[in-house]
Amino acid sequence: MEYTHLGRTGLSVSRAVLGTMNFGPQTSEEDSFAIMDRAHDLGVNFFDTANVYGWQKGEGVTEQIVGRWFAQGGGRRERTVIATKLYGDMGDWPNESKLSALAIRRQLDDSLRRLQTDHVDLYQFHHIDRATPWEEIWQAMEVAVQQGKVLYAGSSNFAGWHIAQAQEAAARRNFVGLVSEQSIYNLLVRDVERETLPAARTYGLGMIPWSPLQGGLLGGVIEKTEEGSRRLEGRAKEALEANRPAIEQYEAFAKEIGHAPGELALAWLLHQPGVTAPITGPRTMQQLESAVASVDIHLDQAALDRLDEIFPGHKTSPEDYAW
Repeated sequence: MEYTHLGRTGLSVSRAVLGTMNFGPQTSEEDSFAIMDRAHDLGVNFFDTANVYGWQKGEGVTEQIVGRWFAQGGGRRERTVIATKLYGDMGDWPNESKLSALAIRRQLDDSLRRLQTDHVDLYQFHHIDRATPWEEIWQAMEVAVQQGKVLYAGSSNFAGWHIAQAQEAAARRNFVGLVSEQSIYNLLVRDVERETLPAARTYGLGMIPWSPLQGGLLGGVIEKTEEGSRRLEGRAKEALEANRPAIEQYEAFAKEIGHAPGELALAWLLHQPGVTAPITGPRTMQQLESAVASVDIHLDQAALDRLDEIFPGHKTSPEDYAW
């Protein structure tokens, strides 16, 4: 396993992030435990979750699973950089969502209880809260840091100007501010290259891409559909048809250079400036093994250029819209 610093921090994290979103809804607790143990065996020390994962309002099902895994001991918590998130609805009463000082205090304490730990290594804002001023957010986070409940703060799904706004507000308070941004980023969806990724790099935030396979479209979907191992319908089928020519070229190129499509998509992200590590949410052990294998793939410039031809990006960003 390779390790890198998370943004401008001294925190060392693996270049593969174990996403836990499927733990509970798609993956049993027993299998989730086995996947997390195997992740440690493979050198993965960076785990990502959120208070809303598990999709039972207010229950924090996935955090509970991770917490019970931590409770087994054996160095599980000590060897893990745990990242969780807040923002989404955790109840139907006022102040049970978003980023008010009250919500931050309550949601953090609830996550700590479910995770069975005394601190969160990376506490991420799952979305921008347009109604809460940054002075309030940072004051609440400063208290959490002083209490030893949070080490670092991160964002998710932020625009470039949100990052700038957050960092300038933090600087006025002599506070570290954000150290990471978690955004959708993959070969098919490269919008963050316009302004979010340049802003993150300018302010020293590590980029943590989510949905690196775009819902499986970059994981060999055409071949799997033709061989009958995957069935597409609804939005997934529509998305494939809208992008079929590019995906056909992509799968052919992956075969040409001898890599599985999913591993190639992850490897491409690891070659992008500013990217710390992509998040993969494995439902099975095989999916975890495949994700970790991508860390060892080296792509030469010719391969990177070919992928840019198939899936054009925004190389003139952040002035992408100008001449």
